[in-house]
Amino acid sequence: MNDISEKKLSKLKNLPYHSAGQILTRAIPVVSKEAHIGFIENLLLKEIRNFENINYIYVVDERNHLKGVLSIKELFRVPKDISVTSIMNSNPITVRPGTDRERVALLAIKHNIKNIPVVDKDGIFLGIVPSDVILNVLHQEGIEDVLSSAGILKHDSARDFIIAKTSVHFKKRLPWLIVGLFGGFVAAFVVGFFEDILSKMIILAAFIPSVVYMADAVGSQTQTIFIRSLFLDHKMVLKDYVKREISVSALLAVFLSILAAGLTFWWWKEGVVALIIGISFFATIATSALSGVLLPLLFYKLKVDPAIASGPFSTVLRDILSILIYFTVAFTVLNIIG
Repeated sequence: MNDISEKKLSKLKNLPYHSAGQILTRAIPVVSKEAHIGFIENLLLKEIRNFENINYIYVVDERNHLKGVLSIKELFRVPKDISVTSIMNSNPITVRPGTDRERVALLAIKHNIKNIPVVDKDGIFLGIVPSDVILNVLHQEGIEDVLSSAGILKHDSARDFIIAKTSVHFKKRLPWLIVGLFGGFVAAFVVGFFEDILSKMIILAAFIPSVVYMADAVGSQTQTIFIRSLFLDHKMVLKDYVKREISVSALLAVFLSILAAGLTFWWWKEGVVALIIGISFFATIATSALSGVLLPLLFYKLKVDPAIASGPFSTVLRDILSILIYFTVAFTVLNIIG
């Protein structure tokens, strides 16, 4: 490819570890916009050993501006005398050198492409983030997401944490476990507060795990999708997204509450219990879905990584709210019925 100034290359070395500029490769087939297919085929045959990746052919002008991309599959489907500009993709997906590596990987998934070209603010083609690196990023980010959701990892890399000492693991894991412990005591207090209801209708205790699980499942789904959407699409219209999520949550709440009430009545033949379960499921699912958007959004507005909101804090909050809603509904329904 055309030479890139030493100044630009030195800037790449100073970029953060998690940026595209630190994981790109320049050992790829690059041709001028005047090239023909026959020339490109000969280039690949002669230089194949010097390339790290040949998924795409990259087309640049005389100033090394990226003008287009040609898939290797397309290369061998057309006559050799055709100009590369006539069949290349003139609007390739690109990222800047400072783009976070996770966003690079998510863009590759979103647009179903193997490599992501990297260009600077002037449009100069610097190289690509290849498919094998993208897969590695997805694997490592997946590990980090799991650790973050457990309240363990925030800014450290997954590798650093995995090989860390016992004391580091203890310090990282203990705080959120204490939060969970106190949350469990609060949940137990809520259940104890409604002890009279349980004594009158002990069957209600059997549904506590189902109500809590459904709240966690729906909340986690909503939260994960929202956080990924925030990260992937910086131009996302929040108003439109929230409207759609409200519609989806309402449909889920209605369907699952009717299903739960129907199954309860079919199995236990208790109309009152079925009514309590139906209303409780609807309210807890709707509330959990709402918190799944509002918590990450709050963190996002506060300039804090919204992935933190997917940790134990939100889980404990959903558990307490779901139990509180469940017994409040039971108390109200039983008082109305008398």
